[in-house]
Amino acid sequence: MDLKAQIQLLIDNAPQDGVTPQLVTAIAPVLHAIAQKLRHSQYYILQNMEQSWVLTTLSNRANPQLEKRVIYAFPTIQDVPHRSSAGLDPQLIAAPIPVIHILFQLVAMEPVDSIVFFETSGIPTDSIEVQRTDLQHLIQQQLQQNRVKKQIPPDIA
Repeated sequence: MDLKAQIQLLIDNAPQDGVTPQLVTAIAPVLHAIAQKLRHSQYYILQNMEQSWVLTTLSNRANPQLEKRVIYAFPTIQDVPHRSSAGLDPQLIAAPIPVIHILFQLVAMEPVDSIVFFETSGIPTDSIEVQRTDLQHLIQQQLQQNRVKKQIPPDIA
């Protein structure tokens, strides 16, 4: 599914509360711009049986007090780590999720610091990290730009 279709699906599935579809439409350019920098239209994310995404806590080797919580997004089902305990756990599944939906979910995932998108199958070092705070900042900028545009009267001349 291409990125525009993913955005439309997100808008169509948004709660019809008079606000959310417009909000998704407003932030769509940010989601689209980031998704275009990634190589795949969908990624595989490890989930538990309740469909919660598996979170991995990483510690800084030099300073173990520094931690960050990430979710891994794999380009193919074959890239999901089967050797790890996560890959062997029968309570976990790797689900294909459209990239726009992953980015949209990241905005609201408070315990998550970033999502690491593995870009090349079989090469775990080829990855792009999207930090939640960076994404939130870009969305805030987009919403402010939309607000300014709406305040300018169409008959300004």
